[in-house]
Order: sequence, then structure tokens, then C-alpha cells
Amino acid sequence: MNLQPYLDFARQLACDAGKLTLEYFDKSIRHDMKADETPVTAADRAAEEFIRRAIEQKYPSHAIVGEEYGEKAGEGKPFRWIIDPIDGTKSFIKGVPLYSVLIGLEIEGVSRVGAACFPALDRILYAADGLGAWCNETRVHVSEISEMRKAVFTFTSWSGFRTRTRLDVFESLHRACFIGRGWGDAYGIYLVATGRAEIHIEPSVALWDVAPFPPIFREAGGYFGSWGGDEGHTHGEALAINAALAPKVLELTRRV
Repeated sequence: MNLQPYLDFARQLACDAGKLTLEYFDKSIRHDMKADETPVTAADRAAEEFIRRAIEQKYPSHAIVGEEYGEKAGEGKPFRWIIDPIDGTKSFIKGVPLYSVLIGLEIEGVSRVGAACFPALDRILYAADGLGAWCNETRVHVSEISEMRKAVFTFTSWSGFRTRTRLDVFESLHRACFIGRGWGDAYGIYLVATGRAEIHIEPSVALWDVAPFPPIFREAGGYFGSWGGDEGHTHGEALAINAALAPKVLELTRRV
């Protein structure tokens, strides 16, 4: 299957939606709280509506699922677009420029195309199986660091690690690595994919938080999947690692 048209579409759509979010960014935007106690803004809703309209016009038979407006079934086809219109809404509300627009394309349940736009940073990370992983116009790869004592690990918040065994993993990484930083949400994953960090770990994620990243990491030469070593975006947790450290990190996380 030729994935280039889907990649081109996803990349451009993420960039265009990102430009839309910048119209709201760093302007003291108001927010509402959803039933799960996470915030949502007019920018989240507008960006998802924009993305959905574009997909429906270009690929009317494809399924769509998004954080704000749920799922629209496809017409018996194997394609499903997965949208997070603003990943990092809490950062967005506070004027922190590390938020992103995420678009992934599943084909027969496997994430094959992904785009992660960081509008306030003017960065777009994107990939499709067999087409390489790219940031803007530069091909990217994970780092080659193979020693934990030289590794940087990132995470979104310590609160998800509160259970005893998961807190043990969190503390073990802090002890073993060079530094651990809360460069969270998709930005931390971006750092690993582009070789700026070696590990990103999340104990709890939604489907739309991570849908673009399996093809990005396959093409960048790393691992993206569950703590147990299952590649993919559907596990409710996430681990992004460079290839050199993957065996060591998975040995640690598989104990949970």
C-alpha cells in the first residue's frame, strides 16, 4: 500500500490545525472541566471540528475517533483516523508552548501513519511505515546512548506512578539515569524520537494520546508500546525508548 498520500494529508492537516490553535494560544483562554476532570477549551473543540471536516471531505468512508467528539464509524473499511486536537491542554491554558496536535491513521488496527505538530515551536514530527521519520524537513533517529547513567528520561506527572510497583519503576529510573524531567505529554515522546532524550514513560494514556507514535518509532529506530514489550498504541500505557536501552528498560518495567 502506498502510504505517501496519507502521510502528506496527515502532515498538512496537523500543521493547519496547529495554526488554528495559535489563534487562541497565550491569550488567557477560558476552559471547562469534563466529566473526567480534565480541561477543555474552545481551541480543543475548534481544532477537532476542523480536522474532522477535512477527513470527512477527503476520506468520507473512513472511521474517525477524537478526544472531544467521540467515534464515527466507517463504512466497513480498515481505516480509522485518531485525533487529539490539543495534547497538553493544561500546558496550553497556561501559555506553555509544549502542547501538540496529534493525528494517527490505523489500517486494520495498526497505526501506520502519524503526525505530531507542535505549533508554538514550529515543529512537525511525522512518519509512515517505510517512509522514514521526519521533523520538519530533516530525517530523525533515536539516540545511540546505551548506558543508563547517560540517559535522559521524561514523563508527564509523577501522580500516575502512585501505586507501589509503578512508583518503584519511577524511582529506579531516577536513580539509574543521568536526569529525569517532567517534559511531558507528546513533547517528551518527541524528544526521544529525535534523539534528545532516551526514555519516555507514561503509566496511563488514552488512545488519542499516542496514536501517531508507533510508525514514528519504527522508522526512527526505537521502541514504542506497552511496559511489557508489546508494540503499539492500544495498551493504555506508553513507553518510548531508543533501541540501545530498550532491553534494559523493559527488564525494569516488565516487573510491574
